[in-house]
Amino acid sequence: MTDVQPSAEQTEHVSFKFELLRKGIHMMSLSIPVVYYFVTRDVMLILLIPLTLLFVVGDVMRSFHEPTFHLYEKIFGRMLRPHEKTKKKKTLNGASWVLISAILTVLIFPKLIAITAFAILIVSDTIAALIGRRFGTRKFNDKSLEGSTAFVLSAIIVILFTPKVAQAPAEYAIAIVSAVIGAISEVLSFDIIDDNFAIPLSIGSAMWLLYFLFLPELNIYCLDG
Repeated sequence: MTDVQPSAEQTEHVSFKFELLRKGIHMMSLSIPVVYYFVTRDVMLILLIPLTLLFVVGDVMRSFHEPTFHLYEKIFGRMLRPHEKTKKKKTLNGASWVLISAILTVLIFPKLIAITAFAILIVSDTIAALIGRRFGTRKFNDKSLEGSTAFVLSAIIVILFTPKVAQAPAEYAIAIVSAVIGAISEVLSFDIIDDNFAIPLSIGSAMWLLYFLFLPELNIYCLDG
């Protein structure tokens, strides 16, 4: 990627201090794949669906109900990004997208894949954002080469700890290739769909397809029991 000057809109971020706080809250969502490892799909959905509805309803009220908007801004104002401080663009915040993508990831993919895809979202998206904000110079779609590199490297570490069917080297390769696809989807999702939605679904889809193509003999439903 070549160096480009970010636009005024791109430079309109929260301060790095509050970006750290945002990402610290984001990291709490790592509890989702951890809990899912120990419970069934039905139990996970029972936990996720009411929580997601609560966040989505809050977003809707923030967008259409003036007192709720001002209360939201008063409590979280310094952590909000520009599009979250205006009612002109009706949108969900990052937490709502995380929860929506969690429900879809749990619903669509085998548990083994869902846990990996969602753990990469939480850890690698956090690392990529912080590295990109602090060290990013090669910009593309408001992302940076440095941030995307950090995404892939941190995803490799996550992959070392996520479940596998048989611990085969090819399984690690499949997960790493899928993480690269997730990093690409993060960049390309800009201004189209929230990356909290795009990343786990792209990683999960890639993993599922690659297992089917290269390791069809493995039972990727081994954790779904």
